[in-house]
Amino acid sequence: MTAARPLPAACVVLAAVVAGLLFAPVFGVAPMLAPLLATAAAVVAVVVLAGRREAMAPWRPLFALLAGLVAIVETALPATTAAGVPTAETVRALVTGATESWRLVLHSTWPVQPEPALTVFVPLLTLMAGVLGVELLHRWGTLPALAPSAAVVVLSQFYSATTGIATVPTAVAYAAAAGALLVTSRADNGPGERRPFTTALLSAPAMALAVVGAVVGGVLLPGGEPRFTLRDDRFAPLADSTLTNPLDQIADRLSHPDLPVFTVDGDAGVDRWPVVVLNEFDGVNWTPGDRYRTLGSELRPGPEITVDVERRTAAISAATLDGPWLPSQPLPASVDGVRPLVEERQGSLLVPRREAAVAYTLRWWEPQVGGDRLANAAIDRSVADEVGGVGPVPPGVAELAERAVPARPTFRTAVALAEFLRREYRVATGQNLPTGHSWPQLSEFLLESKRGTSEQFAAAYVALARIKGIPARLVVGFRAPADRRPGERYTVRNEHVLAWPEVAVEGVGWVPLDPSGTATAAGSGPARGLAAATEEVRATLPPPDQLRDAPVAPEPVAASSGSGGDWSFPFLVLLAVPVGGALVWVAGVPLVTALRARRRRRRPGAGAVIGAWEEARDRLRAYGVPVSTGMTVRDLAAAAGSAGADSRVLEGLRALGATVDHTLWSGAAPGPDTGRQAWAAVRSVRQGLARRGLRARIRAALNPVPLRAPR
Repeated sequence: MTAARPLPAACVVLAAVVAGLLFAPVFGVAPMLAPLLATAAAVVAVVVLAGRREAMAPWRPLFALLAGLVAIVETALPATTAAGVPTAETVRALVTGATESWRLVLHSTWPVQPEPALTVFVPLLTLMAGVLGVELLHRWGTLPALAPSAAVVVLSQFYSATTGIATVPTAVAYAAAAGALLVTSRADNGPGERRPFTTALLSAPAMALAVVGAVVGGVLLPGGEPRFTLRDDRFAPLADSTLTNPLDQIADRLSHPDLPVFTVDGDAGVDRWPVVVLNEFDGVNWTPGDRYRTLGSELRPGPEITVDVERRTAAISAATLDGPWLPSQPLPASVDGVRPLVEERQGSLLVPRREAAVAYTLRWWEPQVGGDRLANAAIDRSVADEVGGVGPVPPGVAELAERAVPARPTFRTAVALAEFLRREYRVATGQNLPTGHSWPQLSEFLLESKRGTSEQFAAAYVALARIKGIPARLVVGFRAPADRRPGERYTVRNEHVLAWPEVAVEGVGWVPLDPSGTATAAGSGPARGLAAATEEVRATLPPPDQLRDAPVAPEPVAASSGSGGDWSFPFLVLLAVPVGGALVWVAGVPLVTALRARRRRRRPGAGAVIGAWEEARDRLRAYGVPVSTGMTVRDLAAAAGSAGADSRVLEGLRALGATVDHTLWSGAAPGPDTGRQAWAAVRSVRQGLARRGLRARIRAALNPVPLRAPR
C-alpha cells in the first residue's frame, strides 16, 4: 500500500465535514463544530504522517480511525474520561452513540439538548465517511472517494431536508469541496498531467454551472415541509397507564377547594395554566394527544404563527398534580429543572413515572395581537384533521348550534358562540355539582338543565363549535388566583381548576375563550395578551340578530415562486439579465402553477376541497376575471358570468360551490370522494376556459398575477 496524497485526502475529509454539518437543524452548529473539526484534523494528520513513513501506509485506516475516535472522545465525551484518558464508561458511551443515539434523536424536538448520548453519532458518521473516502481515493479514484460523504448527505436529508434558498450555501459548500478534490487530485498526479491552473480553468465551467443550478433551484423551486422524514412515525414511547381523565376530577377538586396544587413565581400576567389538551371526542370520552417527544434545547413557534411573539418566563414549584402532566402554556419554549416530554401540537408537558413534587422553570412564547386583528381574523382550517370529531350528535343539538350562531366560521363567530353560552346558561355552585362530559350529560346540559360547571361549558362549546365548522379543542388546567400580586409568588389551589375551549385562529394559533365566565375571577385586575384581545372582540360584538354571515375566507396562497430578496448576479453579462428573466418567466410561471396545483390536490381531507376552490379562483384570475379576497364560490360564479364565461365554467363553479358548502358547513367529515368531486368541478372550469382560444390560453399560462394572493 502506497501513501495517500495529503491535499486530495484533505478535500475528501472536508466533504465529509460539510455533510456532517447538514445535521445543523437537528443539533445546532455549536455542539457539532468542535467534534467534526477535531475529527477531520486527526484523520488528515494521520494521512500526512503515513505519507512520510512508508511503514505506516498499510495501517493508515486503523490509525485514522483510532485518532478520530480519540478526537471525538476529547471533544464530545470528556465527562466520561479520567483526566483525559478513556475509560470503560467512554467505551459504553461510544457504543451507545453508534447504536442508539440516531434513534433517540428522532424522539426529541429539534434542536436537541446538546448531550453526548444524542450528538455523538454524527461525528462517528463523519469519521467513517472520511476514512473510507480516503481509502477509496487511493484505490478507485476521485469520484468514488466522494460516495461516503454523499451517503451522509442523503442520511441528513432523511432527518431534516434542506429546501428553498438554504440549499444554495449547502450546494456551494459541497461543490467547493468536490471541485477542490478534482483540482488537487489532477495536480498531484505527476508531471505528465495538466498543471493546477489548467485543471482549475477546465473545471470552472462545471463548478459554475453547479452553483448557478443550486441558486436557481433554491430560488424557483417551492420549499415547504419535506414529503418524507424519519421522524414521521417515531415518537417517545409512553408507558401504558390507567390515569383518570382530568375532566373527571374537576367536580372532586371543587369539593376540596383549599388543597394546593402548585406554586408560581414570576410572570404575574398569566391568567390560566393549561395542563392537558383533549382533542379526540367520540361522543363518550375525551382523550389527549399521544405524539410526545423529549423537549430539546428550545421549541420555536410553528410556521402557522405569523404574528410577533414575546418570550415569557415563570418558575413553578411544588407541582403535585395527579398524573404525569405539568402546568404549561400553549407555546412552550424550554424547561429547566426536569426533562419532560412535550406534545408539540398542543403544548402539554408530561414527565413519565413522576413520584414526587417537581420544580422547574418554564419559558414560553406569547403571541402579540390586538383586538382589531382578532376581530377580523379567519379560523385556521389547516388544523381541521387535528381536532377530531364529535361522535353521533343527539337530536336537537345541531339545531341549537345553528340557532346560537347563524353565521359561518370566523373568530368573531367563535366569540359569539361563547357569549351565547354565557348569556343562556348558568354556572353551578354549591353541593351536588353536575359531572360528566359525554353526549348524554352535554345534551341534558344544553337542552334541559342549562346548569353546569366549566366542565360542561367547555365540552359543550367544543362540540357546538365543531358542528359549526370551527376548529376547537378542550383544555383542562387552572386559572390564576384573583388575589395574586405583581412580582410575588402565588399558590394555585383546587378551587382554581378550570376547563375551557380554545379555537384555532389563522396566524395566531390557539386562542382561549371563556364560555362559563369563570376564567377570570373578580378582582384579578385587567387581562393581558390574548385574553385582553379576546375581551376587546367580545365587547364589540353586535347583537345576536345582527351577526352577519361571513364569506368564505380563502387560505393565503403560499409563496410558490420563491423570492431571494435583492438577489444579484454581478458575474453575468448585462445582456444575460433580461434574457434569463424572460426564460425564467416563460418556464417558471407554468411550472410553479403546476406544482402548486399538485400540492393543493394532495392536501388531506377538507384541505383538498379548499385547494380546489383556490385553484378555480386562480384559473379565473389568470383569464382576467376580477376576484377579491372575500368572495364565496357563488360570488365567483357571478363575476365569471359577468365576464362572459362559458356555460361549462359556470356549471363547474356551481358544482364546486355545493361541494365546498357541504364540506365546510355541514359538520360531517369529508368522504373519500369529496376531494375528487371538487377537482372534477375544477376540471370542468378549465375545459370551459380552454374554449377561449390559443392566444387567451397562452396569455393565461404566462400571467404571474395568480401567483400572489388576491387583494
